[in-house]
Amino acid sequence: MELRELGATGLRVSPVGFGASPLGNVFGDIPRDVARATVRRALDLGINFFDTSPYYGGTVSESVLGDCLRFAAVPRHSFVLATKCGRYKEGFDFSADRVTRSIDESLARLGLDYVDILHCHDIEFTNLDQVGLSPPTTCSTNLLYQPFVLMSASLQIVNETIPALQKIKESGKARFIGITGLPLSIFTYVLDRVPPGSLDLVLSYCHYGINDTALLDSLPYLKSKGVGVITASPLAMGLLTDNGPPEWHPAPEQLKLACRGAAEHCRKKGKPITKLAMKYSLMNNEISTVLVGMNSPEQVEENVAAAVELSTSGIDEELLREVEEILEPVKNLTWPSGIQQA
Repeated sequence: MELRELGATGLRVSPVGFGASPLGNVFGDIPRDVARATVRRALDLGINFFDTSPYYGGTVSESVLGDCLRFAAVPRHSFVLATKCGRYKEGFDFSADRVTRSIDESLARLGLDYVDILHCHDIEFTNLDQVGLSPPTTCSTNLLYQPFVLMSASLQIVNETIPALQKIKESGKARFIGITGLPLSIFTYVLDRVPPGSLDLVLSYCHYGINDTALLDSLPYLKSKGVGVITASPLAMGLLTDNGPPEWHPAPEQLKLACRGAAEHCRKKGKPITKLAMKYSLMNNEISTVLVGMNSPEQVEENVAAAVELSTSGIDEELLREVEEILEPVKNLTWPSGIQQA
């Protein structure tokens, strides 16, 4: 795979990125030997970008990924590693003190002296004009959280959280910093309120795939702000798969039904929708890398094969048109995430 420039960072990353949330056993237990073989296969096939978070599996993903990279015994400069802060099994805490402690905890679990990227994780789950702790609340989607009593009153995220990330960057514990979330509006909200160059990257998920290309409208703005763009969930968190999404998936039923119909159409043609969706998400070179969760060497091989096939023989244009027609009634249909911002 040909490497792509990651914004203005100077980093060059594989178009297929290794999403390490499955290593946290979030979708079922993965034996350690399988996890090690999966990461080893990714490295062998040219994947050099790995993404994790202390939230995935309640810190398990970070620990397992660190072990897998040590077991692979590859030079530190041969891979790019991103982790996150602010979202934890216990809830959300974007205070300067917590994110500062968070990077030290992550480095210890990963067994590294520094990470290449530190993201502030899913910032839509706090009031963007305040920083505090939002513990989980019981809900059917297993994803939605509600605001709670703030640990610190009236602290602006742009005045506390991001400056804390900048200090971490200055310390050398993280080379670059960014923010993540589902609503695209959070990126403009923050980037319009911080000095130019304050952030290096944004990570968007579920907004660049066959069913949802809303991110396209934001790319010129993000480029004007000098930030690199990472996307995740090319399969829309399971919507664009033969098995379908997990029960807790927050998508509206109309979207689930349309995606199920698209998957069935591909299946009847003997072509998996997962490969079509993966290829589609890789087509835009303005998006540096596409993160996809992987839990086996076979999944790694399938995802890399999609990237290689795209570069050598392109995408099945006829099948793509047919699937786009099926999904047209739900184009860019999404779901709520986080709390209402002022």
